[in-house]
Amino acid sequence: MAEPTPRRNEPRLRPAPLLFEPTQVADDPEHFFDLESIDDPRALLTRATELTLAFRAATDRAVEFQAMAAAQLADPRRFDRLTEADIAEQAQWTEDYARKMVEYGRELLRDGGERASGGGGGSGIGGHGQGHVDPV
Repeated sequence: MAEPTPRRNEPRLRPAPLLFEPTQVADDPEHFFDLESIDDPRALLTRATELTLAFRAATDRAVEFQAMAAAQLADPRRFDRLTEADIAEQAQWTEDYARKMVEYGRELLRDGGERASGGGGGSGIGGHGQGHVDPV
């Protein structure tokens, strides 16, 4: 697993909106955000890229919130404090990854959570490209 490498000076991506699908259409396994209905390959590439960026940005933000929650749960001042092993089990992470997430969360909290609330760069946890996280 990679060490946290915060990117404070990079602007946060502003992804295309994720449009929610009607229930009857979402039940169709071939249907995915109406991409199957786009005939023009240029338009398909554009919309698929927008969705990819939106999902990456959502993943980055969710990971930051996971890290902050892990740090809060591991705070020694809490009477109901969880160990890193407990956090790892609850989040389905390895204990080593939980330790890194707690450290990263403490950093985010120390910085005022500005990145998780839309401030600085992306996630510093992971190792598979921009923002992708594989905790196992």
